[in-house]
Amino acid sequence: MKNPYEVLGISPSATNEEVRDAYRALARKYHPDNYVDSPLADMAEEKMKEINSAYDEILRIRAEEKNSSSKSDTNQGNYSGARREEYFKIRQAINNNDFKTAEQLLNQVEQFKRDAEWFFLKGCVLLHSGYHFDAIRYINRACELDPGNQEYATLRDNLRAQSNAYGNPTSREGGMGCSICDICSFLICLDCMCR
Repeated sequence: MKNPYEVLGISPSATNEEVRDAYRALARKYHPDNYVDSPLADMAEEKMKEINSAYDEILRIRAEEKNSSSKSDTNQGNYSGARREEYFKIRQAINNNDFKTAEQLLNQVEQFKRDAEWFFLKGCVLLHSGYHFDAIRYINRACELDPGNQEYATLRDNLRAQSNAYGNPTSREGGMGCSICDICSFLICLDCMCR
């Protein structure tokens, strides 16, 4: 594999925000939706895979570094590094459509450690598994625990809008309703934008 920092066009000393911004810019540029019915579609798909792999690798490296540095703080009860690694693995499983593994990893998190991120990821797994209303409940809880998180709020607001459209028969007849495919497409796009 190529150096992940070179793939994203950044230096290893880049901040997490710079890493995320570089990833988002490349994801917008090479997203396969931009190349539908284009002879460059296959190339864009391969490039997007390379970008995703590089970004995941950088996150993994940084999570390991954070985890190893937090192990020295065990006397202070700092669990954030280990928890970040858990959530990283759960997000990877969700991104790979491995919802069974994601569910198992979520269930392994002790109840007193379940924070906003846990509720958000649980909601995502439920949504992908077809439990729309349960998913909304968990995502609402994530928003209550972390009201400033834009990723959580955006998904919550979109799910609310889709729920309202679902209950309106005229929207379905007029072709403006939304299906589970629309929700999944939205989540995939949201994931690409929010990495």
